[in-house]
Amino acid sequence: MILDRILRSLTQFLPYYLWCFILIGESVLHPPVGRADLFIRDTETEETCAAPALSRLKRHRIAPGETLSQIASQYNLIPATLLGINPNLRQPQLPVGEEIVIPPYNGIRVEVQPGTTLQDLANTYDVRADVLFEANGCQSQPRVVFIPGVNWSPGGAATPELEVLSGYPLPSITEVLLSYGWQLHPTVGEVIFHSGMDLVAEIGTPVLSVGEGIVAFAGQRGSYGNAVVVNHPSGKQTRYAHLSEITVQTGQQLQSGAVLGKVGQTGKPDLEQSHLHFEIRYSSPLGWVAENPNPYFAKQQ
Repeated sequence: MILDRILRSLTQFLPYYLWCFILIGESVLHPPVGRADLFIRDTETEETCAAPALSRLKRHRIAPGETLSQIASQYNLIPATLLGINPNLRQPQLPVGEEIVIPPYNGIRVEVQPGTTLQDLANTYDVRADVLFEANGCQSQPRVVFIPGVNWSPGGAATPELEVLSGYPLPSITEVLLSYGWQLHPTVGEVIFHSGMDLVAEIGTPVLSVGEGIVAFAGQRGSYGNAVVVNHPSGKQTRYAHLSEITVQTGQQLQSGAVLGKVGQTGKPDLEQSHLHFEIRYSSPLGWVAENPNPYFAKQQ
């Protein structure tokens, strides 16, 4: 009789104690989303998380007459996403009849280096930590990850200051040989991130400052060759590379349209055709981060 009463008492109060245990367990196992310790691994999280993006790849067989842009549009992707994840597309002609893989959304495939955490990758690619975690199946230490997005420059989004950079770096608007962003390099056949624009120009063409500012650097700079770097108001910076000669000095105050030098082929240009390599960058906690020049040039078209 005594044993029966004890068992009935335990049964009556067990739900209360069990509920307390569950509440305590939730606070330990599931900290608020967005914290650095988000990547703690547990069975419940794995069971409720979607499958990793790289495990949800579709397959597409290239048909005669199809273009890369058409295939990307069919799956609501940008061409650079398909180029990055399908090495067989990195050739002048699409391989008709071959299969390619299609990710569920835009992004890039990245191999995780030893010692690199998901938090490190989230910081590097400016992706929300919780988004990166869930996009990869809530794995704590994957060897390969899919980083969602269409622009993976670090440091956060830049706000175009159109009134600050109102000029054009050449005497007249010209053709863009190599644009800004992720794309297939026309000569090496690899997907690269191009930090600026390569603008067609004959050797000796004057190079102009796109806005007022101060020359932060003028001289030889590695693969840039002869280069000029100008700091502008509102935390903007422009870079002009591969010049044949430089006509300004470090510390010089410039007005918009001032001649910086002349187009050349010094350093290591990406393309053989003569051009000006032009960049716009913005100040961030990670330094000077590349920004898309298109919004600045669009108003001049």
